[in-house]
Amino acid sequence: MAAEAPALPQADPPGRRVRLRLSAAVWRRPWIKGTGLLGPPAGAFLVVYVGALGVLLLSSLWTVNAFTGELVHHWSLANYRLIFSTSEPYLRIAGRTIGIAAAVTVTDAVLAFPLGFFMARVAPPRLRAVLFVLVLLPLWSSYLVRIYSWQTILSHDGALNWLLNGLGLPDQNIAYTNWAMWIVFSYVWLPFMVLPVYAALERIPESYVEASADMGARGARTFRSVILPLALPGVVAGSIFTFSLTLGDFITPLLIGGTNSSFIGNVVYENIGINANVPFAAAFAAVPVMVMAVYLVVARRLGAFEAL
Repeated sequence: MAAEAPALPQADPPGRRVRLRLSAAVWRRPWIKGTGLLGPPAGAFLVVYVGALGVLLLSSLWTVNAFTGELVHHWSLANYRLIFSTSEPYLRIAGRTIGIAAAVTVTDAVLAFPLGFFMARVAPPRLRAVLFVLVLLPLWSSYLVRIYSWQTILSHDGALNWLLNGLGLPDQNIAYTNWAMWIVFSYVWLPFMVLPVYAALERIPESYVEASADMGARGARTFRSVILPLALPGVVAGSIFTFSLTLGDFITPLLIGGTNSSFIGNVVYENIGINANVPFAAAFAAVPVMVMAVYLVVARRLGAFEAL
C-alpha cells in the first residue's frame, strides 16, 4: 500500500490572527488593559459626580424672579454676595457649621487615638475582636435611632439629669444647644475615626519603637517623635470622614440643635423645599464643597490618602 501523504498545516482563520495580534499588543502595552478596566467607571464618575458638581456651580449663578418665582438663566454673583453679606446670618451659619465640624474632628481624634493604640499595640487578639465589635456595633443601628436616643438622654427629664440628680448635682440644660450637637456628632462619627487610626498604628513596625528605646528615648519622647508622626496620616484620614460628614449633616441640627443652631444643610433644605430658591441653595451648598476641596488638598499633603 502506498504511504499516505502527510497532512498540510491549516492556515489560522483571520479572526484568530486578529485576536492574537490584539492580545500581543495589549501584553506589550499594559496601559491599554488599565484604560479598558478603568475607563467605564472613570467615565461614569465624570458624568455623575463631576457633572453634578458642574450643574451645582452653574445653577448657583442663576437667580429667581422675586415676583413670578421663575428661574432667571442669567449669570450673576448675587447669591454669593448675599452669602458673604455681613447683614445676613449666612456667614454666621457657615462659621458655626465649620467650627462644630472642627470641634467634632478634634474630639474624635483625642478619643480614638488611645482606643486605637490599645487595640493595635496592647490588646490580645480575642479582646481586639471584642473591641472591634463594640466600635462597629452602633453602625448596625439606624442613624435616626441613635439621634433619638441621644435626644432622650439629653432632655430635661432624660438619663443625664437623672444621673446628675442622683449624685446631688443640679440639672444641665444641654438639650437643643450647640453643646448637644457637639456631643451627638462626636458619638455618631467616632467609629469613622477609630478605624483609620487603628490601621495606621498597626502598621508601625515594633522595631521602630525598640530602636527608640535603645537610643535612650522615654515613652513620651517615643510617642512624640516616632508613633505620632507615623500615625498622623491615619488621624488625618479619619478627620476627612468626621469633618465632611458633620459639615454636610442637617438631620442632627434639626432634631438636637435649637432654634439658633442651623447648619448649612438646613439652609439648603429650606431653600429647596420651602422657599423654592434653588439657585441660592446651590450657592450655599457650594461653600462646604469648596471647604472640603481645601481640606482634601491639605490632607493629601499630610499623607492621609496612604492610610485609607
